[in-house]
Amino acid sequence: MARFVRWYGSGPLHLLALICSFALTGYAMVRLFALRPLDVAVWFVGAAILHDVILLPLYSLADLSAHSVVRHRIGRLPTVPWINYLRVPTFLSGVLLLVWFPLILDLAVPYEGDTRLPEGVYLGRWLAVTAILFGASALAFAVRLRRVHRAARADEERHPPDHGAEP
Repeated sequence: MARFVRWYGSGPLHLLALICSFALTGYAMVRLFALRPLDVAVWFVGAAILHDVILLPLYSLADLSAHSVVRHRIGRLPTVPWINYLRVPTFLSGVLLLVWFPLILDLAVPYEGDTRLPEGVYLGRWLAVTAILFGASALAFAVRLRRVHRAARADEERHPPDHGAEP
C-alpha cells in the first residue's frame, strides 16, 4: 500500500473517486453531445476562453492585491494561513453572482410568476449572502487564530525560554 501511495501520491479511495468523476463526466458529455453537439462545443470553448482569458487574470490580480495590502499594512503576518479565509467566500459569492447576475443586476425578464419575488430583491439578498459568507469566514479565521495563539501560549508555559541561564 505504501508503494502505491508513493507512486500515485494519494490513497486508493482518491483514485476511485477520480475514476468515478471522470466516468460521470464522460457520461454527461456523451448525453449532451448527442442532443446538441454544436451548443455544447460552443459552451465549452466559451467557458474556457472566459476563464483563461478574463477570469484567471482577474482573480490572480485580486489575490496578489490582497497579499500586497496585508504585507504593507501589518508588521508581521498571522501565523495561520489567512488567504483561504478570503478566497473561499469570494469564490462562493462570485459563483452566485455568475449564476444569478441577470436577476441581481435587473437584466432579465422578471420571473415573478415562477419565484413569487419582485425584481428588486435579488441584489439585496446576494449582498446579504455575501456578507454572511465573509462574516462566517472571519469568525472561522478568528477561532483558528485564537486556537493557534492558545496552543503557542500553552507550549511556551510548558517549555519556558531559557534567558541567561548559568552553567
